[in-house]
Amino acid sequence: MGLLDGKKGIVFGIANDRSIAWGIAEKLFAEGAEMGFTHLPDKDPNRPKNENKVRKLVDPRGAKFVVPCDVTKDEDLDAVFKTVADEFGKIDFVVHSVAYAPPEDLTGPVHDVSRAGFALSMDISVYSLIAMAGRARELLNPGGSMLCLTYFGGERVIPGYNLMGICKAALESTVTYLASEMGKGGVRVNTISAGPIRTISSSGVGEFQSMLKLYESFAPLRNNVTPQDVGNTALYLLSDLGSAVSGENIHVDSGYHIMGAPPLDLQDKIQF
Repeated sequence: MGLLDGKKGIVFGIANDRSIAWGIAEKLFAEGAEMGFTHLPDKDPNRPKNENKVRKLVDPRGAKFVVPCDVTKDEDLDAVFKTVADEFGKIDFVVHSVAYAPPEDLTGPVHDVSRAGFALSMDISVYSLIAMAGRARELLNPGGSMLCLTYFGGERVIPGYNLMGICKAALESTVTYLASEMGKGGVRVNTISAGPIRTISSSGVGEFQSMLKLYESFAPLRNNVTPQDVGNTALYLLSDLGSAVSGENIHVDSGYHIMGAPPLDLQDKIQF
């Protein structure tokens, strides 16, 4: 018996096999979940690169559907949740692993962020969760769960994370308000704050290599996390094991977030 036998849901945000969303999906598949997936729309329908990347991963595991979705388009979200209703009727979880900022706005200082870049970043990284929640609300069973991904840069200043840190702060606040509203229907809403992981999204973050080295040295567990580590916690939050957890932000970062100064053994190696 798997923890998610008989549970159904949808996962937004798999780009390839290094995606955090794929690390989560692997764990959910292993515990018996039935799932549908979205992919970024392909510019050329005759060369469906994005769709093929997702299908290569999920079709062998028995994905119920794979559909395109641009989260900035209401018509795309409407179509996705119609497919969810047609295929599943009711569902038990939604995984939101979606974030974006234009490279020119992400890599520069916050005071230089463009109005258009800020609006687009918030639309994709934050409003998309609200848009999904509004559509999923009537489809989620009591005891259901919504889960999204954040990072410590939404709580503290992380040099190089810049605009995305502002988006993650907004996302974390949004989760608490959604948790309050959706709790009346027995639905939980939570976030996982994952340590830095090599993904397509992280490649655009300034000083990312330094982040990885810092975590290896600074975090109590002295290592970086993997998508599979995040998947383990996602499984807990999406299963009945997390039945009384809502509005929570669980850090999966080897303990990095608790540190206020370098560990003593590292201080010996730093020249002040």
